[in-house]
Amino acid sequence: MSNCIIGIAGSTRPDSLNRRLVHVALAGAEAEGAEIDHIDLRDLGIPMYDEAFEREHGMPDGVRRLREALKRSRGVIIASPEYNGSLTAVLKNAIDWTTRPDPESPGDPPLVAWRGKVAGLLSTSPGGLGGIRGLVHARAILSHVGSHVVPQEAAIPFGHDAFHGDGSILDENRHALVESVGRAVATLAARLPRD
Repeated sequence: MSNCIIGIAGSTRPDSLNRRLVHVALAGAEAEGAEIDHIDLRDLGIPMYDEAFEREHGMPDGVRRLREALKRSRGVIIASPEYNGSLTAVLKNAIDWTTRPDPESPGDPPLVAWRGKVAGLLSTSPGGLGGIRGLVHARAILSHVGSHVVPQEAAIPFGHDAFHGDGSILDENRHALVESVGRAVATLAARLPRD
């Protein structure tokens, strides 16, 4: 397993500010020698988790694709807007689905998609707090499913005015901070023992 780091934005908006943030952090991970990949939750078409749906239809293909990508990775960088003081429903739903056992992979240990992965957290929003309250919930959830969440995090306020047209962050210090989250994820992921 290479030192693959996956980036996920907790937004399905086509011009998501948090998707831009993920790409800045992934550049930091790549600078540390990690192989990087970006997964767009919008492309996966994941339905809301419902146990009755799961019993009737099984694991949706989009969930299986995300779960397999997470299994192959060593770490994940997540940037999510804050909705009412928490992370987005689309992100929480993706986490919930990917913690479910896959009947097509009966030998997988519990929480295989997340356990032992290194995670980095980011947020940006139009408001003055940058979405930081949602990061508290994201950190608790990822820790609960067995991920090692790095202490570095970044919340970029006034997101609509924070980016250049090319997706880089206007403020060089904030740009470096976001890249440092990616670097921290890649560095720790490379140091942890491989399965």
